[in-house]
Order: sequence, then structure tokens, then C-alpha cells
Amino acid sequence: MKKNIEVEVCTFSLESCLNAQAAGANRVELCAAMYDGGTTPSAGLIRMVRELVSIELYVMIRPRGGDFLYSDQEFELMKEEIRHVKESGADGIVLGILNADGTVDVKRTRVLVELAAPLKVTFHRAIDMTRDLGEALEDVIRAGCFRILTSGGRNTVSEGLEEIKTLVERAAGRIRIMAGSGVSAANTPMLLDAGVDAVHLSGKSSRDSRMEYRNPDVFMGGVPGLPEYEQYYSDVEKIEAVVGKIKEV
Repeated sequence: MKKNIEVEVCTFSLESCLNAQAAGANRVELCAAMYDGGTTPSAGLIRMVRELVSIELYVMIRPRGGDFLYSDQEFELMKEEIRHVKESGADGIVLGILNADGTVDVKRTRVLVELAAPLKVTFHRAIDMTRDLGEALEDVIRAGCFRILTSGGRNTVSEGLEEIKTLVERAAGRIRIMAGSGVSAANTPMLLDAGVDAVHLSGKSSRDSRMEYRNPDVFMGGVPGLPEYEQYYSDVEKIEAVVGKIKEV
């Protein structure tokens, strides 16, 4: 593989973690709450994944969905989650904290990075919500993070490709840049040309529930229109296709 490009799979279930490993991924990012963009997963899920999956395991540290401006109480919760994740045998954590003005909260990020040590820290796509990606890059480096996950400040990596290239150039090897959001076998070659160190995808597919009786009048999340009887998982073939593209280089 060129430059030892890594493949990370964003997962929301034990099945997806096992599929990522079977497909040849280097690492999983374990999360809960897909519709919130990922929050901290349960203790039981972290433990079982660590027992059954031998590739790198990074765990999302995010106390809730929504923005990345956290209260003091939420910050303390993040600390407690990091302590638990360290005890579980994970290889790293994923987090992101911003200030109200759209800058990276360097002070509190550094506190969490130091607490997580020797686990490595990925600063997630909260960076894509900052006011200036170049400024945010320098702040994340100052905070001591090992890696940045970004879509270049856009919804997908294809839209943010030019900014991803710029971030790679500005980083100049000081921090690893991982591209994520909308990664597929089709756009992986472009991301490799951009010089990223890793790609991040869910490889998402879905299947229908086996439930025969379905109550059409109840929405468990309280939001009509969400797929109550659709199950999502990371698809081995989709992940293998991305791994294969990297091996071709």
C-alpha cells in the first residue's frame, strides 16, 4: 500500500466491527446513535468488541448529539468515559470540542488528550464545523492530537477534496489526516492522490427487519419517517472494495 494508507470503518454494532475486520480494515471507530452522527457506545459493546476484534479499536467520546460546545458537566462525563475506555483495552479515542466562536477548544482538548495517554486521539469532524480549517488544524496540533478526521469542511469528501489537499499540505506530516464522509471505492483514488494518511467509511448497507407484525402508528424515536424496521450494518463487500483500491496503488 502506498504510504501505508489505513482504512478505518465507522461502526455502530458488534456485527459491523466483525465485518470490518473480515474485509481487511485496519481499524474500527466504535459509536452509538447513528442518526446523531455518533455518540459514546455502551460499556458492554466496547467490552465485547475488544474481546472479539483484534484490529485497532478507537471509541467515540461524545456525550450527546448536536453541537460540540459542551458544558462543564458534559466535559466531566467525557473524562469519565475516557477512563473507562482506557480500562477496556481500546487503542484510541475519538473526540472534538469547540468554543462558541467556532474555534477549537484547545485547553480542554489538551486535558482530554493527556488523560487518554498513552491512547492516541483522533479529532473528529467537529473540525469541519470550525470557522477556519487552517486555524483549526494548528489548534488541534497544539492540543496534541494524533489524527484529524475531516471532509474538508463540506458534507462529503468529494465536495471538500480541494480543502483536504490543502490540509494535507499545511499539516506537512505534523499530524495525520484521515478523509471521511461519503468515502467509496469510486473516490478513494482521488483521496489517495490528495495525500491522506487514511480513509474513513461506514460501508453502510441495510436490510429489512424480520418482524412480521408492524405497528404503523408508533415511532420509537418520536420522529415520523425514520426507518423503524430497517437495520443498518457495515457491508463486507463495500469495505473490501475500498481496501482493494488502496492495494492497487
